[in-house]
Amino acid sequence: MEEAVISGVHDFARSMNSGSKVVSDMSALVNATSALPLTKLDYWERLIRNEFYKALEATAQPKWKIWNKPQHFLTWVDLCSWDGFKREKTIRTLSNGAPNTFFFALVLRRLNDWVPQVRKAVREHLPKIAELSNPEHVADGLCLILSNWNSWGRIEDEDKKVLLKIISSKPVAAALKIKILNGTSGPLPTIFSQIGREATFDSELHDFAVNAVQPSVRAKAFRCLFEGEMTWVEGYKWKWTDVRFCKGRVMSIIGKRKLTSELQFLKSLHQASGDRSSLVRRVAAEILIRELDSLGSEAKTLANKFSKDSALSVSERGDFALKKLELQSIEQ
Repeated sequence: MEEAVISGVHDFARSMNSGSKVVSDMSALVNATSALPLTKLDYWERLIRNEFYKALEATAQPKWKIWNKPQHFLTWVDLCSWDGFKREKTIRTLSNGAPNTFFFALVLRRLNDWVPQVRKAVREHLPKIAELSNPEHVADGLCLILSNWNSWGRIEDEDKKVLLKIISSKPVAAALKIKILNGTSGPLPTIFSQIGREATFDSELHDFAVNAVQPSVRAKAFRCLFEGEMTWVEGYKWKWTDVRFCKGRVMSIIGKRKLTSELQFLKSLHQASGDRSSLVRRVAAEILIRELDSLGSEAKTLANKFSKDSALSVSERGDFALKKLELQSIEQ
């Protein structure tokens, strides 16, 4: 992959310095970057920046050929530039959608840029770029950002609002739903929680709870439905546990929002109790313990079912529910 990226960068640089009036061809670079893992985005960005400007110098026309001096138009590759002025101008002059997920993710990364003017330019122009881009590219880029933005020191609340507004658009929301439902690995529960800041998927939470492939996503969706609220990590703060010995730990700051959708509680509890994953069944057992007094005869049926569960974390909760029911019957 690295060789393909370097080759694509060099081809693009040569086409820019060719002196031709035809628009430079970056198809080879787009093809190479389409297969790149986004988890190493910073590495690939540095590689492209170094190779691109090195190749531009190597293929430049001699200075004495002033009649054949090529004009360098700003391109998607200039998002990697060392020059903050060039990065800002590039964002403001982009008039088409991102060619793939990699380049859309580069735009998103500029929300954490050290130059304030670059972040402002992204905030203003990102909605238009997202609208012109393939929704799948936008969804993939957003998933990368949503799982990491709490570690970004420069991103602001206004930037997050812009991203959430993009998520609420129908094409992007549909692409995100498919990705979260069908994803088998990665931080999908975290992404699902961050998307829950807005009511975009409130009416579809039951669909996530029943049909998501990843068990942790189903467990998160069921918990939100039962508790009637979405929760997410807003950020982190340091809490001292013992100042004398300079001991402490990082604590999560949790954000909450009440759900706007209604729930068929008993039906959903039965569905969760029969889920193939013990993660989801454990959530159902915890909710059973909390709602024992309001479930009537169904409480004992479910408690018996959980007490016989093959997972220890579930059967322990089932046993606890049965003991609590026995105590209640004795007191009555």
